[in-house]
Amino acid sequence: MVAAGKRRMFISVLPGEQVEVAIAEEGRLQEYYLDMFHQRKLKGNIYKGVIHNIDTNLQAAFVSYGAGKNGFLQIDEIHPEYWLTHHEPSKGKKFPPIQKVLKPGQEVLVQVVKEPTGNKGAFLTTWLSLAGRFLVLTPGQEQIGVSRKVDSDEERTRLREMMNGIDPGQGLGVIVRTVSAGTTKTTLKNDLQYLKRVWKDIRKKATEVSAPALIYQEPGLPQRAVRDYLTDDVCEIWVDNEEVADSIRETVSLLFPRKKELVRLHTDVRMPLWERFSLRRQLDQIYSREVTLPSGGRLVFDQTEALMAVDINSGKISGKVNFESMAHRTNMEAAEAIARQLKLRDIGGQVVIDFIEMRDKKHVLEVEKTLRTAMKNDRARHDVGRMSSFGLLELVRQRTGSSALSITMEPCPFCGGTGQRRNLEWQALQALREMRRALRTHGGDKYVFETTRELGLYLLNHKRDSLRDMEQDFGKCLEISIRP
Repeated sequence: MVAAGKRRMFISVLPGEQVEVAIAEEGRLQEYYLDMFHQRKLKGNIYKGVIHNIDTNLQAAFVSYGAGKNGFLQIDEIHPEYWLTHHEPSKGKKFPPIQKVLKPGQEVLVQVVKEPTGNKGAFLTTWLSLAGRFLVLTPGQEQIGVSRKVDSDEERTRLREMMNGIDPGQGLGVIVRTVSAGTTKTTLKNDLQYLKRVWKDIRKKATEVSAPALIYQEPGLPQRAVRDYLTDDVCEIWVDNEEVADSIRETVSLLFPRKKELVRLHTDVRMPLWERFSLRRQLDQIYSREVTLPSGGRLVFDQTEALMAVDINSGKISGKVNFESMAHRTNMEAAEAIARQLKLRDIGGQVVIDFIEMRDKKHVLEVEKTLRTAMKNDRARHDVGRMSSFGLLELVRQRTGSSALSITMEPCPFCGGTGQRRNLEWQALQALREMRRALRTHGGDKYVFETTRELGLYLLNHKRDSLRDMEQDFGKCLEISIRP
């Protein structure tokens, strides 16, 4: 075991089925990602597609790209190189009418920006980007930028100066990623050369295949995790599959030559990886409606059509201490926990948090600051509002992909997604109503139950000991049978 206070990455593989990636710091789960092989993510993939139809009202095109439902392509996501006619931006009209610059049947190279959800197809763009370890290559955008998440002005200046001496090439742009902080010019050059080779292969394949077709596929979750989430403060990578562990060792040796021993293989078949590092309970909590806070309070998550509502309950600690002190302490714990849960659950869209009402304005500001600070560790774009006089705080967060919840959960067939189902009495009454309807339909002398459960519900609810007793309910002899 390594010293406490370090971050560890865990990769658990079920061969041919799924892979899980978790990042924990001091034993506390910080990030969790899940990929099922039969539901491979489309985000980041590049396709050669065909414009299927154009919707002038939406100013968008629907693109057939060979992966299920047609994708959605807005006018502002269309690179000018695909415009059939020239357009000069004018005041109030930055983009031309889509029907004048695109036509059905036209071929376009598109990238998936947002996974398809429900009845909605994938959100597409023609502004392509290729992510490497340290750089993002942006074909068609001749610009050099530095990630906004590089906080240090001194480091931003250093990275910009290094990139000024590196020419991406004609028609290519580069964005320096956050993990590049502290790296060398040689490292950035090597990463750029790799990305340019990938882009060259994409362009070549795009000219050789017929649309719709997949041109470039994002690496699998283990490779993406090492590329995107492996930072200097990660001291160990635990993997429970030897083949994947060997693959990751090769990647790590290229990125961190001095950390060849970073990858560890978990071989104990009697104890799963999650149990060994005491992460199972935290993983299960991701799927729970309620999350317990350290002092005994609770977070309650309720998803509606329009937003995610998060309620904070003081739980067992209410009444034992001064109310204002209790509310402040619980809200501070909740602010940190909510930021972590939003990331773990990959909750997107509008989020409304109902904090316990506090009278002290200083406490209100402290809770807001704690939430904003905790949200800084979130890679997703977000915007945190201010707390109202009623304790409500609104924030918005961009979903980064298909969350573990959306992949593994489905609406309850009994409650229809409300979280509640009809009680036993109501079900029995429906069985009785159906029996009366059937008796009238079939002449009143025979009824066939669909299941033994339906018959049992009737007998139980109406306190009948035998089928003969049921004849009293209908005033005549009754032939009852169960469908096989």
